[in-house]
This record gives sequence, structure tokens and C-alpha cells, in this order.
Amino acid sequence: MLKENLERVHQAIDAACKRVSRDSSEVTLIAVSKTKPLSDLEAALDLGELEFGENKVQELVDKYEHIKSPVHWHMIGHLQTNKVKYIVDKVTLIHSVDSYKLAAQISKEALKKQVDVDILIEVNVAEEESKFGLKTEETLDLVREIAKLPNIHIKGLMTIAPFVDDPEDNRMVFRSLKQLSVHIDSCQIDNVSMEILSMGMTGDYTVAIEEGATMVRVGTGIFGARNYNV
Repeated sequence: MLKENLERVHQAIDAACKRVSRDSSEVTLIAVSKTKPLSDLEAALDLGELEFGENKVQELVDKYEHIKSPVHWHMIGHLQTNKVKYIVDKVTLIHSVDSYKLAAQISKEALKKQVDVDILIEVNVAEEESKFGLKTEETLDLVREIAKLPNIHIKGLMTIAPFVDDPEDNRMVFRSLKQLSVHIDSCQIDNVSMEILSMGMTGDYTVAIEEGATMVRVGTGIFGARNYNV
């Protein structure tokens, strides 16, 4: 089942790229492994996946300690400042930075551990009250401030689009994030690149790719429905 699911997702990524004349090598699949057992991750690893996304610090740390193969861990969930110290030296990318306070804590812990940390700025494009992230118009000013911090590098933007029945309903959300990234990139701020656009999940990742996503976060489409009772 896992093998078939992964093949289906990769085929969908290829098809979405082809529709908009993009090379599928431009899109990185993040296998969202939250709440899933180690055996599922190991099976995906055996099938060639290296990028895994986790929502909770404790779960990421537990899996990090048990999986010895080279894995690129992505922190995609809301990150509290008091948990930063546990992951700065373990993650490839933090997708969910939405405040100067959080960025400053990441910088502080990165200095302590003598590592450099790549981050994305989370933007709540749809301005949903239930979601974290900055308003679009707040983003540029915060990027300018965070960019001055040591041992932290802004690599792009992330958004979590609304849950919708029709993925087309999220097209303008993805398009808006792409436009914002182009605008920020044009400002040529030191220590800032807009090479990564993390947007699109199981229900809408093909639309996100058509609108410029370079990372898509797919969980249910790979591992099946999650068990939130674990």
C-alpha cells in the first residue's frame, strides 16, 4: 500500500509539473510522518524517501534517536520557544517561523550549538483565525528584522491553506504566496533567499505545484489516515 501510494504521489507531482512546464526535480516531497510508527518511516526510507515532516518536537526527537539512516527532518508544526533547543541541531529546515521572538530563540540556540539553521517564514495568507502565521502585509518587515540575526538563514515562505473540498479554491492562496516571495526576492535583502515555497498538502498539492510550490507536505496521501489517539 505504501509503495503504491508513493508511486501515485510522485506520478501526480510529475503530471502537475508537466502541465506548467516545470521540471519535477524542482519539487521536493516532504513525507509527513506525524503520528506514524517508525516502521512506516523505515518502509518509506527503503523506497527512497529522505525528507520527513513532523509537527511535534517530542515526536521528531524520538524518531531522530531511533532512525540511524541519513534523514532530512522538517519541523512543519507550530514551534514553541521553549522547545527550540531540542531540535536546532537535528532539523534540515524549520517551516513554521512566525515571530521575531521565535526566530531570536532559534538564533540563540543555534549559536550555543554552533550550527546554522535554515528557516521559512510562515504566512497565514487566508487569514484563518485557527491558523498560525503572519498576515501577508506583515511579512516583509519581519523578514528584514530576522535576516539580521546570526546563525539563521531565511530560505523562503510557507503557508497552510484552508481545508477545502475543491483544491481549486486554494489556487489564489498559493498564487498570493508566490507573488509575495517574488516581491521579497526583488528587495535583495542580505541573508534572505526565496528559493523555497512550502505549500500544498494531500488535498491540494498538485494545484500548489502549478502555482510554484517547491516543497509539498503530504501525509495521508502516503501513509493513510492518521490515528490521533496515539
